[in-house]
Amino acid sequence: MEIFALSGPSGSGKSTIALSFAHEKKIPAIIDDGLLIINGQKVAGTSAKFEKNAVKAVKRAIFFDEDHAKEVRLALTHYFIKRVLIIGTSERMVKTIAKRLQIGEIKHYYRIENIRSSKEIKIAQFIRKTEGKHVIPIPYKQVEQNFFKKVIQQGKEIFSKKKERIGENTIVRPDFHRNSIHIYKRAYRDMVTCICYNYPDIKECKSVQINLDGPAILHVTITIRYPLKENLAAMTKKLQEDIFQQFLANLGLELYSIRIRVEV
Repeated sequence: MEIFALSGPSGSGKSTIALSFAHEKKIPAIIDDGLLIINGQKVAGTSAKFEKNAVKAVKRAIFFDEDHAKEVRLALTHYFIKRVLIIGTSERMVKTIAKRLQIGEIKHYYRIENIRSSKEIKIAQFIRKTEGKHVIPIPYKQVEQNFFKKVIQQGKEIFSKKKERIGENTIVRPDFHRNSIHIYKRAYRDMVTCICYNYPDIKECKSVQINLDGPAILHVTITIRYPLKENLAAMTKKLQEDIFQQFLANLGLELYSIRIRVEV
């Protein structure tokens, strides 16, 4: 069996890209957080996301329980798997998983930093910290019945670069994730509005919309006073820089794009 490993910090988006990465590398099987997933479908195991606390979640993810490990070993043999991708937070973790499942040495190591950009990783970690979102790369219908109440986004289909459907992600909020900080959408608007009112030429900040589903993009619509006291292009550029720095300093969020619409 040819073993691949993908490692990176918690919340950096490993499970989010698991299906597309495995498809690109022609790897049919994924081992992620206690689950064995083949061609986008769960076939064995139990997700660590279902555990009540972080310690139990880690034990589940590394197949500490022998019955759990045996179930996945048998499934790997039954499905005649030739290539498998193991996902973990570190090289030590993926090696532990490979040892527990008795599938041999890992031949190919990948780091999340080599696959996702730093901005993509930062926004993924920001969402994990502020919204407590975790991704399970299996369809919503395969999530255990008693876990439905923790599902916060279901049925997000994943497609290849050729627009082939390769699977589905389900977004959940596990019991053990209790230290998230919720930021209301209004807080983003209030922050941008306060920044805008430092500019004499800006009459009103009409709307603020932020998209965190992917690279963080902020849309701002302002109305300006006429005649202007300074050059419009210079003023909007400075406004973009101020917003970027304030979001980074106060929220730890690095905005990918700040799009300003100007109305007179």
